[in-house]
Amino acid sequence: MLQILWFCLAAIMIAGYVVLDGFDLGAGAIHLFVARNAAERKLVLRTVGPVWDGNEVWLLAGGGTLFMAFPSVYAASFSGFYLPLMIVLWLLILRAISIEFRNRIDSPVWAPLWDGGFCVSSALLAVFFGAALGNVVRGVPLDASGYFFLPLWTDFLPTHAPGSRPGVLDWYTILIGVLALAALVEHGSLWVRYKTSGELSVRAGAAARGIWPLLGLLTLGATAASFYLQPQIPANFRAYPWGAIFPLLAIAGFAGMRQRAELVAFLSSCAYLAGMLTSAAFGVFPYVLPSEPTPAMGLTIYNAATADYGLKVALGWWIPGMLLVAVYSIVVYRKFAGKVSA
Repeated sequence: MLQILWFCLAAIMIAGYVVLDGFDLGAGAIHLFVARNAAERKLVLRTVGPVWDGNEVWLLAGGGTLFMAFPSVYAASFSGFYLPLMIVLWLLILRAISIEFRNRIDSPVWAPLWDGGFCVSSALLAVFFGAALGNVVRGVPLDASGYFFLPLWTDFLPTHAPGSRPGVLDWYTILIGVLALAALVEHGSLWVRYKTSGELSVRAGAAARGIWPLLGLLTLGATAASFYLQPQIPANFRAYPWGAIFPLLAIAGFAGMRQRAELVAFLSSCAYLAGMLTSAAFGVFPYVLPSEPTPAMGLTIYNAATADYGLKVALGWWIPGMLLVAVYSIVVYRKFAGKVSA
């Protein structure tokens, strides 16, 4: 029972990070396109400025949750995905310093340089996070010791393909990466639309409307591919029909993105992201890191979890820690409520 609880907590933490940090990743990816001048680009930065670093606390908390509950998964992932994780680390650093350094020097070269860094790092982070999720859903070639190693790419064929040599990037993980980019661009566009006014808000809304049909097609394609490549997903949905509430949440959120009310549309995007991520978690359960092509070697909530005593002690630390994070987030968002201005 404790293992199931911690699996749910880890899924909630990851979904919370994507919903919260996802809109500032999306805002970064689009800000060079929806903002027509330096003043508007500064406004886009102001929409995320007070909250982006607090949002990333959820990434650290999610990693800590995974480490406390499922240390074997943490160890295997950090060794097997070493190169991609280093790339993600550098992208996080570039994004952070792009935000913080942009206004340090008044120069016609300085601000555009960091604007470009903010845009590129935000977009690539969305793609890499999506590809990481694709690897987890698809499965990785775990050996008998519970470890694996994947090059960044090989022949771009999933491990299901006969004779394939798996890599971090294949057609499936790239598809999930592109879907993640589209979803976060939609999320960020709706956020900028909600937090700004005037022409900037109008252009952000137009960007959201433009990406919405593509997001729908990518969602359908990624869902079909996931059901095809990971047999645990259809098996779980057949065995537990109540799990349909997760994709239904995503569908409702997707439909709600077209609402005229700015806040409703943005919250619908939050629901879509939460629904998609919880659907993926439900689909691979009880695996935390599936193995392909040998499912029996996969790391589950039972063979990867720490001892029950450790899970109980960790829960005693997790609850007050996450209460502090939640209170901090609520206070910051309440103080930051309303439209931003120059």
